[in-house]
Amino acid sequence: MENILELQQVSKTFSKSKFSLEHVSFNLPYGTIMGFVGENGAGKTTTIGCILNTVKKDSGKIKLFGEEMFDADTDMREKIGVVYDGNNFPVNWTAKQLAGIMAGFYTQWDNVLFQKYVENFNLPTNQKIRHYSRGMTMKLAIAAALSHHPQLLILDEATSGLDSIVRDEMLDVFLDFVQEENHSILLSSHITSDLEKVADYITFIHDGKLIATVSKNDLIYNYAIMRCKESQFLELDTADILAYRKRDLQIDVLVSDMKKAQKKYKNVVIDHVSVDEIFLMFVKGERV
Repeated sequence: MENILELQQVSKTFSKSKFSLEHVSFNLPYGTIMGFVGENGAGKTTTIGCILNTVKKDSGKIKLFGEEMFDADTDMREKIGVVYDGNNFPVNWTAKQLAGIMAGFYTQWDNVLFQKYVENFNLPTNQKIRHYSRGMTMKLAIAAALSHHPQLLILDEATSGLDSIVRDEMLDVFLDFVQEENHSILLSSHITSDLEKVADYITFIHDGKLIATVSKNDLIYNYAIMRCKESQFLELDTADILAYRKRDLQIDVLVSDMKKAQKKYKNVVIDHVSVDEIFLMFVKGERV
């Protein structure tokens, strides 16, 4: 399967904050959604900045549509729709004014499609954005991002702060977008329940370091946590332990193959867990 986005050993250090993005590598295949998970300050926005060339990486290579992107590559930028957490447009604009301005930026701007999204999202076209709710503001940003016919959507916490009904509505839009085989989405979010609904792959990042990239189905159906007594933990094969965490008299152990663990350790309780719990084990757990 070909990749719409490839990151190879991407690094970036900010001397003032002393934060470093360290050797981040992952691939996003065509026709898929990748959830990009990490706590605030983990490096999600820095990674996205490096992808979009708004943050200059120190080292590594990034390919979009099979090529590296430079500042002059306006044609390539037209293939990317971007939505950030927060205000994406000046608050004194209206949706109608926004459409006129976007038409001047993007050669593929489709005003008919934009109006369709605006109507479907029940957005007033002559009301200033400052009077929109947060949900309405994000719907407008997503409508604008989709209306110049991008192939890649990059969403940086775009569903953060939205109520569950609006989030569910947006997730349906994202799923519809990737029905086109040449479309993909990189969805940065700390709301793992959303990613469980729509993501094909989930990439975990913590403190500037990539932890893992795993298929969502693998996480849900194969990853599990073993609830061990200390005596049981000491008898485990270290090769089976991804991470472990002590809890009073119990030790939780993250494994990647539940069926294998059940056959191998018949007296240990093993539970399927959420993506959020898996991420916490990766971040808070210890390695052997």
